[in-house]
Amino acid sequence: MQTPRTKIVDVLKLEPPRSGIRVKGWLRTVRDSKQVVFLELNDGSGFGTLQAVCPANLANFEQLRKLSTGSAVEIVGELVASPAKGQRVELQATEVIIVGLADASFPLQKKRHTYEFLREIAHLRARTNTFGAVFRVRSALAQAIHGFFQDRGFVYVHTPIITAADAEGAGEMFRVSTLDPDKPPRTPDGKIDYHQDFFSKPTYLTVSGQLNGETFALGLSDIYTFGPTFRAENSNTTRHVAEFWMIEPEMAWADLDDNADLAEAFIKHLLRAALDRCQEDLAFFNERIDTGLVARLQHVVDAGFERMSYTEAVRRLEQSGQKFEFPVFWGANLQAEHERYLTETLVGRPVFVTDYPKEIKAFYMRRNDDGKTVAALDLLVPKIGELIGGSQREERLDILEAGINHAKLSPVDYAWYLDTRRFGSAPHAGFGLGFERLVMYVTGMENIRDVIPFPRTPRNCDF
Repeated sequence: MQTPRTKIVDVLKLEPPRSGIRVKGWLRTVRDSKQVVFLELNDGSGFGTLQAVCPANLANFEQLRKLSTGSAVEIVGELVASPAKGQRVELQATEVIIVGLADASFPLQKKRHTYEFLREIAHLRARTNTFGAVFRVRSALAQAIHGFFQDRGFVYVHTPIITAADAEGAGEMFRVSTLDPDKPPRTPDGKIDYHQDFFSKPTYLTVSGQLNGETFALGLSDIYTFGPTFRAENSNTTRHVAEFWMIEPEMAWADLDDNADLAEAFIKHLLRAALDRCQEDLAFFNERIDTGLVARLQHVVDAGFERMSYTEAVRRLEQSGQKFEFPVFWGANLQAEHERYLTETLVGRPVFVTDYPKEIKAFYMRRNDDGKTVAALDLLVPKIGELIGGSQREERLDILEAGINHAKLSPVDYAWYLDTRRFGSAPHAGFGLGFERLVMYVTGMENIRDVIPFPRTPRNCDF
């Protein structure tokens, strides 16, 4: 019976000697020394590589000498202590099976490649050190997200990807239609006849699962969503993509303070999980990508998060004497430069900014008694700026209806949402965390295109 495969990450932890070790992976380098061939391989299970020493008495030795970087192989042998510097163990091969050859055009050679180049070959970049580490961290964070909410009794809800409602009221949505784009059916007055479309109305890819999530919170109390969302925003920055993943918890019987408490515990849980489970990958990022990363993450885990009102934040920014590209004044949206200055210079740790002017926030946020602000919060963290946005939701039917009308949205389209305020309304709150922003923060990667497997951006939908 054939011995089972052992992942390289586990092989590198074994104490030699060990016989009958079987590994499978892709070649990072091939070195031919005439009487011996050295194969360095990685299988994606961890950051490390394993060197296999292939002697000349192997039956297919001449074939091994012609192997190239990127080829897939299976190797059986004895794990021994390595005499070479920089590696603790190596595999003395007794059998090498060539599974899949890589031809000479394989684009990943043993040299540094720019991130721009690697985005052009996103289907291969998972084989590099950097992106192998990025996506292992991403996987660990996804697991930690579910663990956090499941341990607290939250119910995981799958909200629709296709929707007729704009949760943000911004209108930057991708249309979903089966109508012929060249010859769409028309009404007598010349407008497109959406009654003949698949859903008999205009429909879109969702920008948020929040509104649907609220309906479940007002029945199950504590729920969360974790799924893809979409924005048809023609933005070509390092912080925006058209398709991304969102985590959105909703809690009934909760106010803004409860929301902030959950958000703080959530972020600390995720960073602690990354520090505990991804030590090797984070050490790589700390050394190669972002010096000081690990210390910064640990500081956030240990720190108490500051809380201040938007009014106080604007006052402190105005009095700082700092020259900003975008002016600071009450009523303005805080820009990334303002958010980072608050967290990195004025406070020195994460900050919840609360109670924003109602004019710059969404229609569903609870109106405060001052008539000027809403019970909103943003969590700002050093280096990134905004990481979480949330609010206490408006539970009063008449005020919510007024907000929908003020935003020039159709009450008919939101009739189902208004029903939750009509039939046993209760205070509730929630927030949204962009998953890719989180992965950027934990890895130190500076472009959102490099923390999602296949980025979707304006004029780019390859792979």
